Order: sequence, then structure tokens, then C-alpha cells
Amino acid sequence: MKKIRVIARLDIKNEFVIKGIHLEGLRKVGNPNILAKKYYEEGIDEIIFMDAVAAYYDRNSLSEIIERACRDVFIPITVGGGIRTIEDIQKALNSGADKVAINTQAIHRPEFITEASEVFGSQCIVSSIVAKQIAENSWEAYIDNGREPTGIDVLEWAKKVESLGAGEIMLTSIDKEGTKKGFDLALNQAVSSIVSIPIIASGGMKCSRDAIVLLENSQIDAVAMASTLHYKLETIEAIKHQLSENNIKVRV
Repeated sequence: MKKIRVIARLDIKNEFVIKGIHLEGLRKVGNPNILAKKYYEEGIDEIIFMDAVAAYYDRNSLSEIIERACRDVFIPITVGGGIRTIEDIQKALNSGADKVAINTQAIHRPEFITEASEVFGSQCIVSSIVAKQIAENSWEAYIDNGREPTGIDVLEWAKKVESLGAGEIMLTSIDKEGTKKGFDLALNQAVSSIVSIPIIASGGMKCSRDAIVLLENSQIDAVAMASTLHYKLETIEAIKHQLSENNIKVRV
């Protein structure tokens, strides 16, 4: 039986970790390196750093933060936001990241996923899919950190990124993100039932109960959380304990 990964997501703007609701109304919550080290020491399995404003400035500015984080943090690190070229990926990996998350550029040029996975291996390439519900059991993919609709159906896109060579999907619900009202169960069920690569669910977690409901009712492989940790709503240790108590295997 697979072990579920518990992941901390740090959205970053101008050197600060920020948090919003529905990816809007962003407020500062702390220093990314201090938080990354803290979550690592408390037992988090992986960390995702997302540059929340990279789409505005045509750049990913997380290299220094990643380099500093890697001095203290010895778990897999994913970096996303503004990844547009093979050189961008190389720079992120050279900084110490293990994986890159790609959204906007993959929608603009889907073959970029194939090129990237051929150069670096699909295990390095995470397809970041940001979804907004438009009808019952229907979601539209968004780009530019959830600001721009694309007209692309999320389920079709998820199947496509798998076929293009992505090794993993990070699935973010705009509707649930920052609300602390639980994951979008229908979205995660729908996507996890049609692809075979691992899926990280992101958006909506408040406490371990939310993760348990999701994991018991879908084929999700990992849960990403932000508010839960940033606002100290529940400890990583407690979350893992509760998952174990509900017969969900986690890394101890």
C-alpha cells in the first residue's frame, strides 16, 4: 500500500510567504526559509515553493530562496512559477530543487512538457493544474497563478499532460484555495480516476479530517497544505497521527 505524502506549500511574493483566498487578497505570513526549516524539522515530507507573481514579471526569482533552503532542508523540493524554458528548469535544479511545477508555459506550448521530461526525466516534471468549477463535474484550467481562464477542460488537460510526459500533477482548486473548507472532492475524484501518475491535491485543507475525507474517497497520492501550517491550525505530527489512526499509510 502506497504511503501518502504530506506536503507544505509556500506561495512566495517578494521574499515573503503569502496566503490569500481563491489566490487573491494576499497577505504576508512569514519568511520562506524560516518556515521551510520549521516544517522540515516537524516532519513534512516535501516542500513546494511557488512564485506567486512570476507570471507578471516574466521571471522566477526563487533561486536564492531555494539555495538557502537546501542548506537546512533535506527532503524533496518542488519549485514553480515562471518556469518557461529548459534553462529555467536547469537553474531551479542547480539551486537545489528536485522538481519543477509548470502551468502557464505548458498551456501555451504543450510540447514543453515533453521536451523537459526528455531532458530531465519525467520524475522532475510536475504539471501544475489550477482548476475552477464552471458547471457540475466540469472545471476550466487557469494560468498566471489562477488569474486567466484558458477555455481548456481540466479533465482533458490532465490526460494530455500525462501523455506528454509529466511525472506528477499538482491539482489546485481555485474555489477551495484559502477557504479552509476542505478539498474539492469531486475535482480530485474526477482527475485521479482518469490518470495513473501521482496527484498532489492542493486547496482547501484546514485539518487532518479534510485530508482523511479526501484520501478515503479518491485515489490522491499527496496532500499539500498552507493555511493549516502557516496559521498553526494543526501540527504535522498530529496530521500524520490522525491519518495513521484512519489506516492511511504515511511516512513517519
